[in-house]
Amino acid sequence: MNAAFTSLEITEIFHSIQGESSHAGRPCVFVRLTGCGLRCRYCDTTYAYSGGARMTVRQIVSDVSAFGCPLVEITGGEPLEQPGVTELISSLLEAGLTVMLETGGHVSIRSVPREVIKVIDVKCPDSGEAGTFVTENLALAAPHDEFKLVISSRTDYDWSREFYEQHLAGSPHTVLFSPVHGVVAPSDLAGWILGDKLPVRLQLQLHKYVWDSRTRGI
Repeated sequence: MNAAFTSLEITEIFHSIQGESSHAGRPCVFVRLTGCGLRCRYCDTTYAYSGGARMTVRQIVSDVSAFGCPLVEITGGEPLEQPGVTELISSLLEAGLTVMLETGGHVSIRSVPREVIKVIDVKCPDSGEAGTFVTENLALAAPHDEFKLVISSRTDYDWSREFYEQHLAGSPHTVLFSPVHGVVAPSDLAGWILGDKLPVRLQLQLHKYVWDSRTRGI
């Protein structure tokens, strides 16, 4: 495939502070792809379900490189649902960038280059999309990849604890427990984690504390 002709539907490209994962706080360029087959109840990027503009891989890499930032995250929507995303990722790696990928966990990561830092969601019951997780992603993940569970309730927390104990305990992966912003108090989730002595990372969406949580392009 040719980067001059391969194109993807892009909702936005912007420069901000990484708000999630163990890389939170780092300057990062975000490439948000359009479209997602999931409809999580807490989704904060519903505007990326459709629309956007068609851009070639070459245009995207040029726009990202113009920011002069060494870290880039491919997000969505669900980026792995678009043909051509692997070529985009490969082109960004060839440009010397560190590449992160945020994925909903319902698509296999088999085609994603191993050196990419993948943040893989596992959907909890209250998301409305429980059962969509592709279990082979557990075996395909590299040691530097991370798993994220977004928690809407105590029920979600209990489910997440069981998932961690069954599938991720003892693994090299960073495991992120993230409260739905404005729904679960961070202090409550912190208390549950401490009470159970779980070796997971409490993740807050940092950008929603730096800027208004309704702001786009942050």
